[in-house]
This record gives sequence, C-alpha cells and structure tokens, in this order.
Amino acid sequence: MTNFDDFLNEQLKDPEFKAEYDALEAEYSLMQAIIDARRESGITQNELSKRTGISQSDISKFECGNGNPSIKTLKRLAAGMNMSLKIEFKPLPSSQIQ
Repeated sequence: MTNFDDFLNEQLKDPEFKAEYDALEAEYSLMQAIIDARRESGITQNELSKRTGISQSDISKFECGNGNPSIKTLKRLAAGMNMSLKIEFKPLPSSQIQ
C-alpha cells in the first residue's frame, strides 16, 4: 500500500470527507473510463482529436476532470475509438439509501 492509500484510508474514516469523496465517484469513473477506452484503443489524445474534431486540450480536460462533456461529446469520443457509449443507473447499496 502506498503512502497515499494510507492517507486516503485514514481520511475516509471522517464521515464528512467520505460523503464528499463518494459524491465525486461518478465524475472520477467517467474520467477513468475515457482514459481506459482511449488506451485500449491504442491511440493518443492527439489522434483522438483528429478522429473526432474535439480539440486535444478539451480531451485532456475531460481526462483530468476539468471539463464536463455532454452526452453528444461522449458519443463522439466513443465513435472516435470505435466504441459505443453505454450509460446506466445502478441501485445504491442499502447503506447509502436516504
């Protein structure tokens, strides 16, 4: 385990911190999904930019969490990687139901 993992696990013991951390899970999952799909496709951000017409700097922003791509943009990214976009809703664990 890394020092960061130890630090994060310690911080997650704080209910307020954990709530904020959990609230960001969807955004982090989207960022990671874009990165993973692009790497799986074996292309660079620059190549994806050429394929989609989306600027490389915008693709970088999406992957860093500094952008908020629309569904239309996500579809363009997926098509540029020869993939389809799937969005789904999942039930919350009973411990998170309000």
